[in-house]
Amino acid sequence: MQEFTKFPTKTGRRSLSRSISQSSTDSYSSAASYTDSSDDEVSPREKQQTNSKGSSNFCVKNIKQAEFGRREIEIAEQDMSALISLRKRAQGEKPLAGAKIVGCTHITAQTAVLIETLCALGAQCRWSACNIYSTQNEVAAALAEAGVAVFAWKGESEDDFWWCIDRCVNIDGWQANMILDDGGDLTHWVYKKYPNVFKKIRGIVEESVTGVHRLYQLSKAGKLCVPAMNVNDSVTKQKFDNLYCCRESILDGLKRTTDVMFGGKQVVVCGYGEVGKGCCAALKALGAIVYVTEIDPICALQACMDGFRVVKLSEVIRQVDVVITCTGNKNVVTREHLDRMKNSCIVCNMGHSNTEIDVTSLRTPELTWERVRSQVDHVIWPDGKRVVLLAEGRLLNLSCSTVPTFVLSITATTQALALIELYNAPEGRYKQDVYLLPKKMDEYVASLHLPSFDAHLTELTDDQAKYLGLNKNGPFKPNYYRY
Repeated sequence: MQEFTKFPTKTGRRSLSRSISQSSTDSYSSAASYTDSSDDEVSPREKQQTNSKGSSNFCVKNIKQAEFGRREIEIAEQDMSALISLRKRAQGEKPLAGAKIVGCTHITAQTAVLIETLCALGAQCRWSACNIYSTQNEVAAALAEAGVAVFAWKGESEDDFWWCIDRCVNIDGWQANMILDDGGDLTHWVYKKYPNVFKKIRGIVEESVTGVHRLYQLSKAGKLCVPAMNVNDSVTKQKFDNLYCCRESILDGLKRTTDVMFGGKQVVVCGYGEVGKGCCAALKALGAIVYVTEIDPICALQACMDGFRVVKLSEVIRQVDVVITCTGNKNVVTREHLDRMKNSCIVCNMGHSNTEIDVTSLRTPELTWERVRSQVDHVIWPDGKRVVLLAEGRLLNLSCSTVPTFVLSITATTQALALIELYNAPEGRYKQDVYLLPKKMDEYVASLHLPSFDAHLTELTDDQAKYLGLNKNGPFKPNYYRY
């Protein structure tokens, strides 16, 4: 940020850090109109705030927004019936009694329902945000008002981001025994700063491709000192959060930020995993001409069979109107690609991490940054060419819009069950390794959501179950089955 203040912008002395602070309270949620902008320039870290019970064990943008955040949480609860059902079923036995969970996820109305469910099941929670742009300020305020130690606000700086994580972990008289992470930053911080905390940790639950990759790296190096649950690759999470969610939210994020019409547009989607498949399906349905880049021959063949041309990014970069990354890798779109893009090309990322687009290479004196609206920047070249960069290369759908509540109900239910499983597992069941959620639990998550569709499952007869070699109550597929 300090480096960037030296660089010229269209408005003269205005720096990127200034334009971020201007947008930090902007929200696309329904509570946007209630946001108090009178204290935009004051960092939440410098404010003294207390909730109605006199507690100041939190740091949010504005505790006065709690009432509006509560309404948003109530709306989310209406489409998260499975999580509410789990809350009611397990509330009496308190399966998380004694659990001290430190979490780092997107802080939205939907994750608030998860956090409050964990509390209802007996856990104590401290929470920070895994993305500097995805926090809904009014929801964070509602959680703080309800007594959750939450440290997050929309538009944090990098320093704020790590400060919030540190405040969740480093506190006298309270030590976490469970970690719920999204992206691996919290786990990384504990390893780096407070490795002794792992002596009390019973397990880590991780839900993103990026975070899971980091866990497997730790495991391979022999540095993973507690059991970890890979929620990302549970079938329900992967299909719904990655495929079905992105099929809807890619369009939402692009429409809200750029008002682009997709019919006839040429779009390149980098990566044809579950996220890429969802993005491509949605764009194709609206008449876009879609290209795919892939490193994996199996995914590439799937893209071909689904009617997409598989190309190298360099082959189409001059002609495409939109570039979308969803690989989980780094430097997928480089400065060389950005230099060759045509005028007004839209560039965005649907992967978890902000490493896929080389945004750092754009922060140079010869390029001008111009803030258009919240999370939308024009990056202008000396010849007048401009590229439309969304959310500074961070996760588009959660930075610039929202994701469907029903999808997050599935993800949140999976996370809650994974926490319950790891916390209550007898000693020795899970070693210091990375595990998938047991398939029986995966099926249970799905079954909890079927009543929303008035769906009725067929039951196997004893003879049929014997013929297939199955238990009548499941699990119904082997672990190697690909859905």
